[in-house]
Amino acid sequence: MNRPVTAVFAALEALLVVGIGVGLPVVVLSSLWAFQYGLQIDWIVFWRAAVDVWLVGHGVDLTLQLSPATAAASGVAGADAPISVTIAALGFSVLTVLLAVRAGRAIAETPHRVMGVLVSIGAFALLSTGLAASARHELATPSFMQGIVLPTLVYAVPLVAMAEVTRRRRDAEPDPVTGWVARTVGRLPDAVRVVTAAALRIGVGSAAVLLAVSGLVVGLLLVTSYAELITLYEGAHGGFLGGLALTLGQLALLPDLVVWAASWLVGPGFALGTGSGVSPLGTTVGPLPAVPFLGALPTADLPFGFVGLLVPVVASFVVATLLRGRVHAALRRAGVDDLLRRVVVGVAAGVVGGLAVGLLAWAASGSVGPGRLVDVGPDPLLVGAFAALEVGLPAALALTVSIRKFLGHDDDGRDDDGREDDRREDARREDARREDARRDDARREDARREDDLRAAGAGRDRDRDRDRDGAHAVGPEITDDHGDAEATPSRRRLPRLPTRASLPSLPSLPSLPSIPSRRRREHDDDATGPIDVVATPPEPAGTGTATGSGRGARDDDGDVTEQIDGLTR
Repeated sequence: MNRPVTAVFAALEALLVVGIGVGLPVVVLSSLWAFQYGLQIDWIVFWRAAVDVWLVGHGVDLTLQLSPATAAASGVAGADAPISVTIAALGFSVLTVLLAVRAGRAIAETPHRVMGVLVSIGAFALLSTGLAASARHELATPSFMQGIVLPTLVYAVPLVAMAEVTRRRRDAEPDPVTGWVARTVGRLPDAVRVVTAAALRIGVGSAAVLLAVSGLVVGLLLVTSYAELITLYEGAHGGFLGGLALTLGQLALLPDLVVWAASWLVGPGFALGTGSGVSPLGTTVGPLPAVPFLGALPTADLPFGFVGLLVPVVASFVVATLLRGRVHAALRRAGVDDLLRRVVVGVAAGVVGGLAVGLLAWAASGSVGPGRLVDVGPDPLLVGAFAALEVGLPAALALTVSIRKFLGHDDDGRDDDGREDDRREDARREDARREDARRDDARREDARREDDLRAAGAGRDRDRDRDRDGAHAVGPEITDDHGDAEATPSRRRLPRLPTRASLPSLPSLPSLPSIPSRRRREHDDDATGPIDVVATPPEPAGTGTATGSGRGARDDDGDVTEQIDGLTR
């Protein structure tokens, strides 16, 4: 695959991601335009609405302005003022991330990885720019700059990350930027690199476990609140297509609901309007929009809600305990395995976990409408601070205190400080080194064999060419009296054939009288000239296939008698 083909392929990957993301709301809204509204409204209105939904799904702020008649009919105070929608429908962002991972893996398989990644990101930015420009209207205006930057970032980060992971798996050469980053990181002190890597592993792992538990909680709430959801669906009176559009919107907001559940487990909870709050310590809600999935949220205090606070604590402790041996082994190899470094790793892991959860809370919070709906979702700063505390302290405790020692069951045969993991790591590295050495030896042996075969082939070619040249160069020879062939210095000497004189003399056979045949005697009787008798050597005894003996055996007795008479004469 050459460069132009790679560029076209990368641009098509970006077009596919944008097409799938925008195509979903376009199909649903176009169905509403065709069947619900009977093609009575201009289709461009539904196109702009679909693009607005896609942009909001990537965190782009949208400003809405209701007409005076619509604002008066809504009955909401302040509905005639501009309405800002700043909450991100994270379902579209998750879809873009998944498609970007697939595109990064595909582009990294091409021989021009760097160019493909750059072309794909550039194509996605151009498409985002066109979409943001086409969706601008006086009643609905998305932020133009955010429409270019935010969707491109959501696509570019997982694309570049997956392309780099695929490059490492294929053991390919890094690009200049990646090489510079690797060299910069390599120049850092070993202690800094080990502490940073361990903190990233523990912090991200704890946040991932927290989100997984939050997803299970949301699924359980949706299943147990099935009756309330159906009631709200029926109250919407949207019909089949209206229900389909409503379901698509809820699926886009489902990741936001998972982040809200994580904020609830962390402690601060989230808000469903100004003055409301849903947390393990108390629940206060006001009037809610008639969105079906909001019926699954708790509307009263939970008796054992405080138990949810143990989820991030236990998640951090378990993750840090599972990674304890590796972290200690890495610190020991760097020469900084002491109590202070272990505490620093735990605190840094808390900072990483707090940042991850806080950023998700920031994306899943904001304004969704006028009035009290300007405050929906968790407080990112408060959630991030609580998450950092609940992740950092258990991680530091797990890295500094051994459970077996704490319980008084220290086993002499077991090394709780990670020495067993260190030995396993050293053994693994030794095995890898031996495997690399074996592969190098095999490659050298293959190269030597190829060189030998190539040299043998070259030698055969030279011999063949020399023989061919010698065959063309041989000319007439000069033979002396002794029969030796002498060639000129510029000509090759052919091998000398044996002459008659050089052949060994054969022993002479004894002369035997000839037995004239019957036919020759008959011819001699009629001839007038002298008789020419030809001597014919006798056939060896025992050969029944000889000519003379065979004829004598078949002739009658008279012929045999004549031959005997001639022999006696």
